[in-house]
Amino acid sequence: MKNKQLRLRMSERRFYKLQLCAVQSDKTMTQIIEELIDSLPAPEIGNSSSTNIAD
Repeated sequence: MKNKQLRLRMSERRFYKLQLCAVQSDKTMTQIIEELIDSLPAPEIGNSSSTNIAD
């Protein structure tokens, strides 16, 4: 698996909320975000309104 990097901006309030959640669950902030992404529904194949994420 090739790792990619994501850089994003968020408010301090959201940053500290994510940090607190990670500390309380004994996980890293990356693990929390990965779990959130994994919980999202899979995009439907052939949906003309979706963008091509394979590129």
